[in-house]
Amino acid sequence: MIRLPALQRYAVLLDKAFRIPGTNIRFGLDPIVGLIPGLGDLASPVFAGLLILEGARLQVPRIILMRMAVNALVDAVIGAIPFVGIVGDVFMRANTRNLALLERFAVPGRTATRADYWFVWSVLAALV
Repeated sequence: MIRLPALQRYAVLLDKAFRIPGTNIRFGLDPIVGLIPGLGDLASPVFAGLLILEGARLQVPRIILMRMAVNALVDAVIGAIPFVGIVGDVFMRANTRNLALLERFAVPGRTATRADYWFVWSVLAALV
């Protein structure tokens, strides 16, 4: 199983390894790989799955795992739209968001907040 330090390196590589010169806009390999038909649609969901598995291993609260899955689902839905998905990958950074959730809740005894529940149920309702 891939551990947290390796996941941190992969998240940076996928979401913010490069900077557009003259701006503060960062992007990673995710939008670049997204240009390759078929392969681009798999890179981010596979990494999201690894993050969720690591979260389960670290006994992160289930609602947080659900929130991570919703982030990945929104990323996949946006990514399925040609050209919009590439812009979404640059600005949404679902992998970095999920890593931050994992790091925050991997501490034993840390519980989910009411906002986590609201987020999950609101996004799921909007997607339905």
